[in-house]
Amino acid sequence: MQRSSTSDPICLSARLWAYLQMMRPANIVTAWADILAGCAAAGFISTTLHGTQPWSEPEWMLANLAQGIPILWLLLATSGLYGGGVVFNDVFDAELDARERPERPIPSGRASRGDAIALGISLLVMGAIAAAQVSVLSAGLALATALAALLYDSFSKHSTILGPLNMGLCRGGNLMLGISIIPVMVPSLWFLVIIPILYIGAITAVSQGEVSGGQRRTGILGLILIGSVLGIVLGLNLFPHYHFWTAFPFAVVFAILTVPAFIQAARTPTPDCIRNAVKAGILSLIVLDAALAGGFAGGLYGLAVLGLLPLSRGLARLFAVT
Repeated sequence: MQRSSTSDPICLSARLWAYLQMMRPANIVTAWADILAGCAAAGFISTTLHGTQPWSEPEWMLANLAQGIPILWLLLATSGLYGGGVVFNDVFDAELDARERPERPIPSGRASRGDAIALGISLLVMGAIAAAQVSVLSAGLALATALAALLYDSFSKHSTILGPLNMGLCRGGNLMLGISIIPVMVPSLWFLVIIPILYIGAITAVSQGEVSGGQRRTGILGLILIGSVLGIVLGLNLFPHYHFWTAFPFAVVFAILTVPAFIQAARTPTPDCIRNAVKAGILSLIVLDAALAGGFAGGLYGLAVLGLLPLSRGLARLFAVT
């Protein structure tokens, strides 16, 4: 019997599948939601959807298509940044995964560490180049987000305090990347990074017990942070261009999807309960972004962002989220 080689179609597809697994496709979809929420916060969506139409119908359609191109560049940018970041997470964790999660692509031998490094670098570079097509500020934010991701992967994730803060900054940078579609809005809306910092802080703090179990206090901390996030999202109604009642239904759905899982992780901090809470938290990022998008750009746009949730959940059945 002949031994399969890496050139065999079956073996090649298995290797490609392994590298795709490392990129966490379901998570990348949640990063798209960050971009779409940021574009709404910047006012880009309201201007595009409700602005004046001084041209004939064909010209107006072409103009709106051209307006959508920056969003596509930013979606490509965040795909590269997030994908590269999580690939490097597996690269830096290869030795630890060999002991705790030997089924993962690198320790199982389905992917090589060298090829994973090349893939991660390529994705991060792609993200920066795509962001540069929008503005210099977008490129700078992309580079800062990439550096923050590498810092998390290589060092800070092992810290109880720095890890959640660093990961929250990564997600906040992604939201700012969306806002940078109108660069002058970034200085005015920088405070929105508080939302992903608090929320990702909650997820990351709980996830530290994902392998061997956690502590009740981290679950309680996660619940407090989620409550804070909900308060801020609804409290944005203090700003004149944010609409409470279009954000409220999405905030309710967000609470329904996250709070019970985090309560269970706090009451019973076993690895399974913690993994369920982390998975619920990551996938519910889309609902959180839909609340922001709905508040800034209207309920229909919020529903459009929420439409990413079934796609992310479907991919989560095929690929690991954590």
